[in-house]
Amino acid sequence: MTDTFPARASATTVSTSPTIWIMAGEASGDVLGGRLMAALRALCPDVRFVGIGGERMHAQGLHTLFPLRDLAVMGLMEVLPKVRHLSRRLDQAVADITDRRPDLVITIDSPGFTLRLLRRIAPLSIPRLHYVAPQVWAWREHRVREFPGLWERMLCLLPFEPEFFARHGIEARFVGHPVLQSGADTGSGPAFRARHGIAADAPVLVLMPGSRRSEAPRLLPVFGRMLAIVQRRVPGIVPVVPVAPVIADIVRRGVAKWPVQPVIVTDVDDKHDAFAAADAALTKSGTSTLELAIANVPMAVTYRVNPLTAAMARRLIRVPYVAMVNLLSGHRLVPELLQERCTPELLARTVERLLADQQSRSLQRAGFGRVRAALRGPGADPAQAAAAEIMDLLGAGPALGRQAGEHPA
Repeated sequence: MTDTFPARASATTVSTSPTIWIMAGEASGDVLGGRLMAALRALCPDVRFVGIGGERMHAQGLHTLFPLRDLAVMGLMEVLPKVRHLSRRLDQAVADITDRRPDLVITIDSPGFTLRLLRRIAPLSIPRLHYVAPQVWAWREHRVREFPGLWERMLCLLPFEPEFFARHGIEARFVGHPVLQSGADTGSGPAFRARHGIAADAPVLVLMPGSRRSEAPRLLPVFGRMLAIVQRRVPGIVPVVPVAPVIADIVRRGVAKWPVQPVIVTDVDDKHDAFAAADAALTKSGTSTLELAIANVPMAVTYRVNPLTAAMARRLIRVPYVAMVNLLSGHRLVPELLQERCTPELLARTVERLLADQQSRSLQRAGFGRVRAALRGPGADPAQAAAAEIMDLLGAGPALGRQAGEHPA
């Protein structure tokens, strides 16, 4: 990689108790951050963390500079009303890093905010690492020209990303996808049904409207109208809605008038039990599709954003599919019902087919096995592989898997 700033730490100068400034901008990044912090503490027990995060990162000792929910917004039209507020939060983060002068800054995903932060702190010559490559391979590929000089190292989650960035002269290191260690495949279906009073033969449908405050309100009304159709044809159906705690109140208000009251799940273990109990799922696009694939739950993918945001995205998107499981499979493994196709009638027909068509369910599950294999990185534990790269950057030891797919001896 070119045009990077020299790291201050080396094998002989690294602090025995380094201070790492780490930030996540949304709930999924908080999960990654929490696991990464735990893996770093295992390698360096005296590491100190400061920055921005949520409950998972707080549990690992982080006192957040401001609430994570202040940054969790997606879409052009959704961001515009909050531009001034986000700008103030960016100034606050830059000032905190300037005052503290940590040994390393780690930013996790949320490129709309984190890449601006990395650019602003460049004059400080503090080593920077970005975790989760910006998905410019999907759209706005021209933005890759802006990346040289933003970080000393970038870690990516998807196996095809190092090759993509290499074509643009940027090094990226594949560490494996943390969804593999999420526990999504460890749930107990019978325990979930017993805990929530669900009959053993009742069809369970998992509905995942997203973890952002700007996502769930767009999908919940459509899901509710879809259920009104499905319940007439699938008697006894039990909807389950796993949500991040930060938007639980929004979801409870959004489902209050649904024709079938769902089981709302905010606990991670309960969510994984729900996956094990599920007959099918309807989910927004994103990491949730990988969680469901890990748990082997047949699914359809849907999404709806502001029409102007959608129109702009269509002009820029360069990939054939939106669902990550479809991209990794190389074909339409699961149905995609996006924007104008995100209608109660189409969703209802798709859900009914998923519940009834055993062949479609079997084909999806066979494909999920290939997806899981593709997500494995250079080590058994993606968070440990990422932590080893970070300690290497700090000058505290060799990193696991220098090249994508290389396994440690």
